[in-house]
Amino acid sequence: MTKDHILTLSCPDKPGIIHTVTGVLAKHNLNILDLQQFSDPELQKFFMRVHFGHADSTEHLAQPFSELASDLKMDYDIVPKAHKPRVMIMVSKMGHCLNDLLFRQKTSQLNIEIPLIVSNHAEFESLAKSYEIDFHHLPVTKDTKADQEGRILDLVKQNNIDLIVLARYMQVLSPKLCEAMSGKIINIHHSFLPSFKGAKPYHQAYDRGVKIIGATAHFVTADLDEGPIIEQRIARVDHSMSPKELVDEGSNVESQTLAAAVKWWSEKRVFLNGSKTVVFN
Repeated sequence: MTKDHILTLSCPDKPGIIHTVTGVLAKHNLNILDLQQFSDPELQKFFMRVHFGHADSTEHLAQPFSELASDLKMDYDIVPKAHKPRVMIMVSKMGHCLNDLLFRQKTSQLNIEIPLIVSNHAEFESLAKSYEIDFHHLPVTKDTKADQEGRILDLVKQNNIDLIVLARYMQVLSPKLCEAMSGKIINIHHSFLPSFKGAKPYHQAYDRGVKIIGATAHFVTADLDEGPIIEQRIARVDHSMSPKELVDEGSNVESQTLAAAVKWWSEKRVFLNGSKTVVFN
C-alpha cells in the first residue's frame, strides 16, 4: 500500500478518455488495482478515480499527465494512497460527532491527521487534551465574528489544513470564510427532512409524528444548509419514542453520516459537480 497511489480527474466528456489515461499508466508499467468512472450526461463532464501501483515515486508521470491535462482540459491530482490529509474539527457544545471522529482517527478507521480542534465554547478542551490535540477556544459574538474567523483562517494556514469539519459547530460561517475554503468545509446537518430546520429538529419531528429521522453531510457554501450533499442516512422511529430517544438516535445517525463523508473525502472519492457531488463509495 505504501507504493500505491490514487489518481483523480475530471474533464469535459468525450470518447476515449479511459483508454488514453490508462494507456499512460500502462506505458509506465503501472498496474491498475481499481477504477471507477462516471459521465454526467447533463453537464457533459467526466469523472474518474484510479487506484494504481506500485511506484516509489510518481515524478515520472508529471510530464505526460501535464500534457494530457492540456489536451483534455483536465483537472487531476495524484497522491499516495497512504497520504493523511490534515483536518481541523470545529465544534460547539454537542460533542458526539467530535468524539466519534477522534475515536475513529485514533483507531485508524479514518486515514487523517487532526492537528487541532476549534470551538466557540470551552467544554471539550479536556477531550482534546486526552487525545493530545491542540484546542483553540475562540468565542464569537456578532461584533467579533470577523476577527474570530480571521483567526480561524490563520490557524488553517499555520497548520496546513486541507479540510475543515463542522462537527455540530452551531455558528453560521460568513461568505468570506466559505469562499476562502470553498470545497474544503464539510458540515453535518442535523436533519434529513428539510422541513425541520433550526434549534430543535428532533422535537419538531416528534411533534409531527415522523417515522424516519436522519442526517445530511454536505459541503458548506454561503447558502445556509444548501451545499452539495455528500451522504445522507436515516433511522426508523415510531410513536413510542420520546424526544430524548429521538435525539439519541439522531446523534448516532449524525456521527455515522459525518464519519462516512470524511472517510470518503479523505480517500479521494468525492468530487464536486456543480451543485451536486459524485461519490465513488
